[in-house]
Amino acid sequence: MDKVQKTGLPKRTKFTVYSIIGIAVLLVVQYFFLRPHVREISYSQFRDYLSKGQVEKVQLATDKMSGMLKSSASQQQTDTSGGTGLLKQIETARKSEGLEFEVNSLPENMRDENLIKDLQAANVDYSGKTEGGMLEFFLSWILPIVVIGGMWVFMFRRMAPNNMALNIGKNKAKIYAKDEASKVSFRDVAGVDEAVDEVKEVVEFLKNPKKYTRLGGKLPRGILLVGPPGTGKTLLARAVAGEAQVPFFHLSGSDFVEMFVGVGASRVRDLFAEAKSKAPCIIFIDEIDAIGKSRAGGVFISGGMDERESTLNQLLVEMDGFDPSMGVILMAATNRPDVLDAALLRPGRFDRQVLLDRPDMNGRRDIFKVHTRALLLDADVDVARLASQTPGFAGSEIANVCNEAALLAARYTREKITMSDFEEAIERVIGGLEKKNKLINDRERRVIAYHESGHAIVGHFTPGADPVQKVSIVPRGFGALGYTLQMPLEDRYLMTQQELLGKITGLLGGRAAEEIAIGAISTGAANDLERVTDIARAMITQYGMSKRLPNITFSERKNNRAFLGESPLATQYSDTTANLIDEEISEIVNTCYVQAKTLLTYHRDKLEALAGRLLTKEVVSRKELEEILGASPILESLPQIEMNGNQKLKEPVAPEAQA
Repeated sequence: MDKVQKTGLPKRTKFTVYSIIGIAVLLVVQYFFLRPHVREISYSQFRDYLSKGQVEKVQLATDKMSGMLKSSASQQQTDTSGGTGLLKQIETARKSEGLEFEVNSLPENMRDENLIKDLQAANVDYSGKTEGGMLEFFLSWILPIVVIGGMWVFMFRRMAPNNMALNIGKNKAKIYAKDEASKVSFRDVAGVDEAVDEVKEVVEFLKNPKKYTRLGGKLPRGILLVGPPGTGKTLLARAVAGEAQVPFFHLSGSDFVEMFVGVGASRVRDLFAEAKSKAPCIIFIDEIDAIGKSRAGGVFISGGMDERESTLNQLLVEMDGFDPSMGVILMAATNRPDVLDAALLRPGRFDRQVLLDRPDMNGRRDIFKVHTRALLLDADVDVARLASQTPGFAGSEIANVCNEAALLAARYTREKITMSDFEEAIERVIGGLEKKNKLINDRERRVIAYHESGHAIVGHFTPGADPVQKVSIVPRGFGALGYTLQMPLEDRYLMTQQELLGKITGLLGGRAAEEIAIGAISTGAANDLERVTDIARAMITQYGMSKRLPNITFSERKNNRAFLGESPLATQYSDTTANLIDEEISEIVNTCYVQAKTLLTYHRDKLEALAGRLLTKEVVSRKELEEILGASPILESLPQIEMNGNQKLKEPVAPEAQA
């Protein structure tokens, strides 16, 4: 039989629960059983008992009297007829509790002057009781509070030993030992070879510092890893620590920020003090922009002491204060270097800035090899082809594609992961989850089919547009009712003016197809129009691709960083220039829209054929697309666009007429 693993509360949690239950039981016992039961009577009742001679003794205090009544003869007879030993004592104590009483004294102006005489006449044993001194106050109030507070601190330590209020000023860094089994090496980092070469020098310095110090070189105090999200900044920092075999302090910039002023600065001091004690070591602060934002430009405007600013000041002081020969290296990562303070980026603090950009095709191929190392792949999986299908993907996105492909293969109960699983995973990462069960009426499906067909046809016959890989009218993601998947065949770093115009024309193909085939336009082109406007505005204001305003940039802000006392740059052109910019943008968009309508009108038969195929199959692959549209015409025969706003249209050559 299989062993059944016993599950239950952790040992520490059990101790805490039992402690709370024990304290609750003690309080209940003290309240109901150990508390003396004293009956409180009125002053008139007390005088009545005194007149009848039923009062045995009285203690007089400033604000109250306490005493005991006499027991009757029958009670005394019952007591003597009871058992012996311990039972008799318990019974006697129980009955005596009902004889004790308390009386609130009368005010000063209503004092009973005959009380002492009446007590003497009734032969009552009376005495005075003074108010409690400091000892009684301490035992009654201070000691219980101290005991209860100590118990709560003890339980708090047991429940959260690493997050105690008493250690609020301690740093929250996670320390990875140099001999940790799950260390990361440079073998696990791919696609950023230049960045790896930059940080390898730091590893060599930590292993063999004499190689550099003999020539007078110094260890860099700080290394700033800069790059878009998901490019492997944290992974590279852990690889440096794994290769150097030194302790690795890992924490986030938000770990320094608290609601209490001074806590962040205290944690910075404690972090560097602990790092110096474990030197040589590496301190890695992820998302350093959480505490390192610029102090200019209205970032720190609080009217008083700002916690984030004091934390930044302490970090600057610590980076200036520690000796480079100690072997403590500060590494930090951010994807927003434009908002960091200028004092933080100067040489002497962060001496070296390492850029981790999105990988090229060779880098993506190496990243696919790393993440498919532990996967069961089918023979048809080609990592080079996968790399060509994922332009612009970062390392984390490629890792997500590999994991999604494995999950899809498991969903379809395959023995190995196939190429189709990877292609479907790429589409899920780009477009989102496929929504096959979303109900769309026939009229809207027809509009979507013509819209996507317009994108595909214009993209197929327009220079500058990326090759069309797939067309679908199956909804995906948030609000996408269909999509046309276009991917470049190679990595591009520069784009010509004609290619940008081709992109605009391709994006307007969906709306142009709606107007031609349906006779009315819809809201489906909202995202297309937003992208079209952004490209056209960038052409005029950033790239200088304008006929009336050529070779001039009109960016509103040249640099987001400003030194102390300075303000960011404002708009530096007149209203007349702004009107010219708007006119140029409208001219570009209108000209490209006319170009898209001309292409679709000429290929109206292909538009109808592709839309009909989409309404039937919902998804059209690249192979089927080429069967419907044919091969692309040569570049010289395509319609061209001139920047003066005039169309220069050449009649396209039919595909079947080409050689």
